[in-house]
Amino acid sequence: MYSWLKTKLEISHGENSPLHSMEGLRGIAVFLVFWVHYSSLISPWLTGSSITLANFIHSFGNIGVDLFFVLSGYLIYGSIINSKNFSTARYSKRRLQRIYPTFLVVFAIYLVLSYAFPNQSKLPADGIEKALYIGQNLLLLPGVFDITPIITVAWSLSYEVFYYIAIPIVVFSLRIKSWSFERRIWFWICSSAALLIGFTFFGGPIRMIMFIAGILLFEIYSKNQFTLAQGGTRFLVIALMLFGFRTVFEISYTLSMLSIYVLFLLLCLCAFNRQSFAYNWLTFTPLRWLGNMSYSYYLIHGLALNFCFLIFKSFTPSSYISNSLYYWLWIPLFLFTLVVSFFLFVFVERPMSLQVKR
Repeated sequence: MYSWLKTKLEISHGENSPLHSMEGLRGIAVFLVFWVHYSSLISPWLTGSSITLANFIHSFGNIGVDLFFVLSGYLIYGSIINSKNFSTARYSKRRLQRIYPTFLVVFAIYLVLSYAFPNQSKLPADGIEKALYIGQNLLLLPGVFDITPIITVAWSLSYEVFYYIAIPIVVFSLRIKSWSFERRIWFWICSSAALLIGFTFFGGPIRMIMFIAGILLFEIYSKNQFTLAQGGTRFLVIALMLFGFRTVFEISYTLSMLSIYVLFLLLCLCAFNRQSFAYNWLTFTPLRWLGNMSYSYYLIHGLALNFCFLIFKSFTPSSYISNSLYYWLWIPLFLFTLVVSFFLFVFVERPMSLQVKR
């Protein structure tokens, strides 16, 4: 069984030497996202202390997406900076190939279910509005723009696409590749500060600064070969607790995002150090495998969870509530989402988006 799973879940990284701890970080990120939707969907059946815990976990689970943004910032910026002959066509093709095959399959499932269960559908009734709304979702506009996504989690893809488009323009228009290390570092720090201030006072997608945390991570780790020997696990726990306690105390969202920006940068610098404790547990094979199929899991797990709770609702009395349900139901539901995501990964994402030609 292990050998069979290994053939399905280990990924070829092509010409890039793999950072196994990065695969583990993706696994942590997607596991946090699971807790967001699990906590939200199970809330009607909770009572007592489990409600407080669910809200706490739901709050800190949201930063799983921010960790994804940091890792994307690192990888995409790194691929551009390291490219000797950058091709816009090849870059665009690769980004489209990475995002769209799996997205389109899940999107088609959502559309079919929208027509099969119209009371759960987000589609407008008017034909023209419906076509426009579907087109907006196909173009991955919900998120950066105030549009409700058909696939709930797809809002983050608009952030990714915006970054994919913006970063090569910035790098080549300013000729950043020719800059010194110190100049690039100060430029990205000042850019982070400007965006943070601008989004705070004028509104906007403040989480975009997480991509710049990934850019700084690349500069510090890849160009300066600097890592941290310890503290990675503590940085992660502090980040989780900080966002969790926002359900108890009034903590500035801007200050929280700035803290996550710094904490995730430090976490990754420690995770990339092969001598650190964080590297050791982040390279745990099942966690890495979860990270390798994280995109498939991210897109389909919400639908799988909704299905489970519809079944659960049909077999429980309308008045049923429990203080212990939250603590034991997550295990079977997480395993179910793993199985569904595995099939999507094996039959769609891996053959269409990830396999490298021999």
